[in-house]
Formats: sequence, C-alpha cells, structure tokens
Amino acid sequence: MTTNTLPIMRTKSFCHFCGNRLTKKMVDARRRLFCESCDTPIYENPVPATCVVVIDPKERLLLVKRSVEPKIGFWCLPGGFIELGEFPDESVLRELKEETGLSGTVEKLLGVTTNPSDQYNTILMIGYLVKHFSGTLIAGDDASDARWFGIKDLPEIAFDSHIKFIGRYLEKI
Repeated sequence: MTTNTLPIMRTKSFCHFCGNRLTKKMVDARRRLFCESCDTPIYENPVPATCVVVIDPKERLLLVKRSVEPKIGFWCLPGGFIELGEFPDESVLRELKEETGLSGTVEKLLGVTTNPSDQYNTILMIGYLVKHFSGTLIAGDDASDARWFGIKDLPEIAFDSHIKFIGRYLEKI
C-alpha cells in the first residue's frame, strides 16, 4: 500500500556526538539546539543538492518525471542530493547518469538558490548547464520517465528552484 503523504520534518532530540539529550539555548544571537554535556551548539544547515539544465542540439530541455515524493508524478530537472566527499559538479553528473542514462560535461554554473522542504526545511540548490552529453536516454533511479521538451511546451515543473534555473538559461540565449 502506498500513500501520498510527505514525511514530517523531525526535530533532533539527542546529540550526534555524545548521545545526550539536547536543549535549546541562545548561541550567536539565535535559539539553537545545544548539548549541555558536550557544551556544543548543534548548527543545522540547508541540505545541499544539485540539478541540471540539459539542452539538446534541437534546443529542447530534458526533464524527468518524479517517481518518489515529494511531488511524485511531476516533471523536474535531473538532480539530487550531494553525497559526502563529492564535489557539486560530480554530484550533478552522477545524478544525470542515474536518472537519465546520459553522461555529460558541465558547461557552466547557472547559480545557487534555496528551496523550501517539508522534510529538510531548506534545500540549497546548485544549478548547472549541460549541452554536451552522450548515451541512450532511459529513465532510472528516482524517475519514471525522461523526455525532451520544447521550451514553449514545458509541463508543470515540480520545484521553484528548477523553474529559476530554466529561466536563467533562457535569459542567456
């Protein structure tokens, strides 16, 4: 049985260093989680992710249809979370390969923005442009479909940050 409910953002209760219960304390002019045992503030940061605007020689945009929440069934740019020890440009090419079967070369950075998340609070999104790629297009990983769309024929896009990066590409052409 599948449900279409989003995960609820959870609050940390225990220190990831020593395992003792966390409290809240004013640190650096903000109310933060704090471990009294370690005498350590727990800084919570945005979760870093990447996405990629891929343009083919016919000036069509590559989109993938999400097969996972959030926004299951909506179209978006290929992308995902950056793994530990991974550079952002490596992450975006890995995600491109996993979700579409294509290997590419990053042409340029389109920018950095944030996107709200019910599960993670804030996603730090880094957008790239790829125009040189190879391989056979096939949906994989978190995608149920992968297709090329004419710029004037785009479906509804799942995330505002992805819309921003598509817009930044269009501003430059």
